[in-house]
Amino acid sequence: MQDVAWTLSLLVMGVIAAVFLWVAAGASSTGGDAGAITREAYRLRAGLFWIAIAAGVAISFATLWSWPMPGHVAAAPKPDAVIKAVGHQWRWELDKDTVRVGQLVEFEITAADVNHGFGIYRDKHHLVAQTQAMPGYVNRLRVRFTEPGEYEVLCLEYCGLAHHAMRAVVKVSGQ
Repeated sequence: MQDVAWTLSLLVMGVIAAVFLWVAAGASSTGGDAGAITREAYRLRAGLFWIAIAAGVAISFATLWSWPMPGHVAAAPKPDAVIKAVGHQWRWELDKDTVRVGQLVEFEITAADVNHGFGIYRDKHHLVAQTQAMPGYVNRLRVRFTEPGEYEVLCLEYCGLAHHAMRAVVKVSGQ
């Protein structure tokens, strides 16, 4: 979907650039009738404005519909497993660390001391999901693990001297 949005953006930018070039070329060749060119330019600009607005709304709905927006959360299915995660300087405390492939897992994430970044990694280089862990607030992060293995939980926000050692592991077993 990113490619479609990028292509459409380039197309709209190209059309706008072509109109500007057409207006600029027409202004120098009118021989003094700048008022007619100005009126035509304003008419075209108004039309392009509404086309850009309509395209922006359509592209936004097409590309953002599946994101976890507030309106979509109410219809979300109940999670198969819930893991409570608390960030401490400098460790993660998980009340459960084993789930099965295909389960919808909801992480309830908070912090006991300072802000932490909760990131779940597969194979040390692939970020699966992330959110913030903040004192006094619980963030909910839903993940459906599609591959078995060990997923590493790292802190993504510098939280002190031993930040680099703040790790936990979630084990995902085959069905």
